[in-house]
Amino acid sequence: MSGARATATPRLGSQRAPGRPLPTADPSWSADPYADALRAGRGPLFLRRTDGWLLPLDVERWCAEPDPADLDVLGRCEGAVLDVGCGPGRLVAALAALGRRALGIDVSEAAVAHTVRRGGRALRASVFDPLPGTGRWDTALLTDGNIGIGGDPAALLHRMARVLTAGGLLLAETVPCPDVDERVTVRVTGPCDTPGAPFPWARLGTPALMRRARACGWRAEDRWSTDGRAFVALRAPARTPAATPTDPRG
Repeated sequence: MSGARATATPRLGSQRAPGRPLPTADPSWSADPYADALRAGRGPLFLRRTDGWLLPLDVERWCAEPDPADLDVLGRCEGAVLDVGCGPGRLVAALAALGRRALGIDVSEAAVAHTVRRGGRALRASVFDPLPGTGRWDTALLTDGNIGIGGDPAALLHRMARVLTAGGLLLAETVPCPDVDERVTVRVTGPCDTPGAPFPWARLGTPALMRRARACGWRAEDRWSTDGRAFVALRAPARTPAATPTDPRG
């Protein structure tokens, strides 16, 4: 996942950022049927695999207030928080209400707009784009299946190590079935069975994520389950000389 050109630092909030073009997989998340579901606040909405298998997406929960599992995650956050794939912004808004410095990023214009309406700060961008405060975030969130972004968990973990400060905290949600470990091509599909463009995705149970994290130099700190949802806490590896933090503007 990459862009073709660099521009000035994107602005935050409800204005559309002038950053690099989004990765080729991302337009399916910034158009119907995903945007329609967020605007309505409900599904049905699915990820459709190429073999026809459907994964229901919990739009109602994403658009609701944080549940006990979310609150458990928020209680573990440290310092400045970056919510990767923030969706309609329930976690960013909850952190903002607590007076915490938090930024959500999402490739969906509808998701960013929804986050801002809820009182959170958000930027339309991919995690692989240049981001405000790169190398200075204390905590990053990958909830609601977002460990699957890009379909390459190792590439995502390497990117998160650049985004976070050395020793920063990554809180990631995994698939509750521990033996799941797959990289697939999916489409977002709505109730009228009108799928968007295909894009790569990954699904990992906790053991698979732990294996990949260790291979990338991350340190496992904790693992837990709340209300049937599974999570891990990982510490970012030491910074390499080539990874120089940018001036934080987040």
